[in-house]
Amino acid sequence: MTVRRPGGSAAVPWATGPAVAGLVLAAGGGRRYGGPKALVRLDGRLLVERATVTARDGGCDPIVAVLGAAAGTVRARADLTGVVPVENPDWATGLGSSLRAGLAALRETDAVAVVVLLVDMPGIGAEAVRRLAARAEPGALAVAGYGPRTGHPVLLGRDHWAGVARLAAGDVGARPYLREHRALVRVVPCDDVADDTDLDTPPAPSA
Repeated sequence: MTVRRPGGSAAVPWATGPAVAGLVLAAGGGRRYGGPKALVRLDGRLLVERATVTARDGGCDPIVAVLGAAAGTVRARADLTGVVPVENPDWATGLGSSLRAGLAALRETDAVAVVVLLVDMPGIGAEAVRRLAARAEPGALAVAGYGPRTGHPVLLGRDHWAGVARLAAGDVGARPYLREHRALVRVVPCDDVADDTDLDTPPAPSA
């Protein structure tokens, strides 16, 4: 795993003092999409840029973006100013390894909790992040609610990071840990401010 400033320095520009971190998982190869979703441009901005800006506007600091497929191209094309890119060499094994890589990097910070975002959900905006971040404390677990179901963003208090990482494997992220600790999980309604639909396949070409 490599942690660098966007400019390439090995130094990590963490803010001092307690904070709510943002973690953008953007390492996937986008097999069904036809390429890494981090590099997909929507409304003039790459998805990885949109997600990191959403985290920042939602009050997160520091912000980590986990890169994998085409990481060099993402670094070259994306504006990741103020973001710490973390390269996950095991990205092809699935989401779990990227979540572990991001949490490992954040252990070097004073963040009390982290809000986790997926790069392919551009319908999630800053207000949803703020609602989750408002519950941040070391022992907190929270998920966004969309009517009868739950989804991203997800808030993971620092006390839970080791347990989440232990169970995150393959294409499974925090779900097994949240299931084991369901009594602690708070659902934060976000269906009035966010859409967690993922961009799974490219839009059909117009006629």
